[in-house]
Amino acid sequence: MAVHVVAAGENLWSISKRYNVSLGTLVTVNGLVSTTEIVPGLALYIPDPSLPTRSYRVKAGDVLWKIAQRFSSTIPLIAAANPGLNIDQLRIGQVLAVPSPTKMTIQTLGFFVPTGTAADLMTIDSLANQLTYVAVVNYSFTAQGFAFAQMDDAAIITRCRQLNIVPLLMIRNFTSSGFSAELAGQVLENPTFRQNLVTSLVNLTVSRGFGGVSLDLEFIPPARRRDFNLFLQVLKQQLGTLILNVNVHAKTADLPTNRIVGAYDYASIGNTADLMAVMTIDYGYPGGPPDPVSPIWWIEQVITYARTLVNPRKLMMAMPLYGYDKVVTTNATKGLSVLAAQNQAISKGSSIQYDNIAKSPWYRYWTGAEEHIVWYEDIRSFIEKYQLLDRNNLAGTTYWQIGLPAPQNWEFLKTEVIVE
Repeated sequence: MAVHVVAAGENLWSISKRYNVSLGTLVTVNGLVSTTEIVPGLALYIPDPSLPTRSYRVKAGDVLWKIAQRFSSTIPLIAAANPGLNIDQLRIGQVLAVPSPTKMTIQTLGFFVPTGTAADLMTIDSLANQLTYVAVVNYSFTAQGFAFAQMDDAAIITRCRQLNIVPLLMIRNFTSSGFSAELAGQVLENPTFRQNLVTSLVNLTVSRGFGGVSLDLEFIPPARRRDFNLFLQVLKQQLGTLILNVNVHAKTADLPTNRIVGAYDYASIGNTADLMAVMTIDYGYPGGPPDPVSPIWWIEQVITYARTLVNPRKLMMAMPLYGYDKVVTTNATKGLSVLAAQNQAISKGSSIQYDNIAKSPWYRYWTGAEEHIVWYEDIRSFIEKYQLLDRNNLAGTTYWQIGLPAPQNWEFLKTEVIVE
């Protein structure tokens, strides 16, 4: 694997010659629209035959030969990958890059918002070997707790089964006005409505051929924390061997009265669910100031906290397949796929910057006198996130959402990772 960051004056032809990779491969792997248009700062993913690189955090008692043995690597390979490394004196907490023929193995969960068109099955087909689960974002519930589908998703479920992907019924407290704290609260606080939701979810999951449930209840009133725990326990009990995935907002400490994260009892949820996915996305949120969507330093803090309460083999972190284009003076926000963000920079001739603290790319452009700043993800930021996942021994990752093109991410998965 190689990542090439375009310098001023470079062109795609010279880069292809340097790495002995065809122009067509560079265009396809990186989702470029042209063989002639690139900008300084653009990160290009260049597949090559080199060994995958694993990420390992040194623990008490570690010595380099044992680490090399663990990853089927060698001391010289590790030393070369970590310039300045003192091979005889490792430091606890030190992060090592480890070239290894043993690829990282993870589970992946892709959220999918169906469109009801033939494009749905094309999306699923294109990612057939890179997804463990597809959570079909197609379900909500009434004020009495009865779950319902918003469109026919039978063809998606069937195709997932044909491709050995586990389809999950994804349910949200989402209404025409967005996520409804009131809807979640009034169902969870009422034992009858709560049981209605459990029963209808189990019935829909079984009757439609889903492999389980993916739950995304957001802005649950903090007072309903205990009720939410009880709901999850009953739901898992009645699902039996079917999967229960619970998605929770990110936090770095328990804040039981906070209106966004207060209802999430990480320890209880992690104990009940098969998979708990932390939404390590939207640090830079719609309507807020221009900030990275998913800065690595923040994800590290969130995961460090979550691992104190949840078995890491049950824990998933989220990766965004999108970015935000914000007007600097008003914070007016437009969402766009990571590919659209990249190619917008190219079309506008904007040099791409890279924040080494956030490990995220960004750029600016103007519409008349109006300044825009765009934060998004590229191959560099994706690699940082996979390495964090690896060294924390997490179960895997979720993606919001797989209908958004992200060719660099999927190519990296295909070549560097084993997806269960």
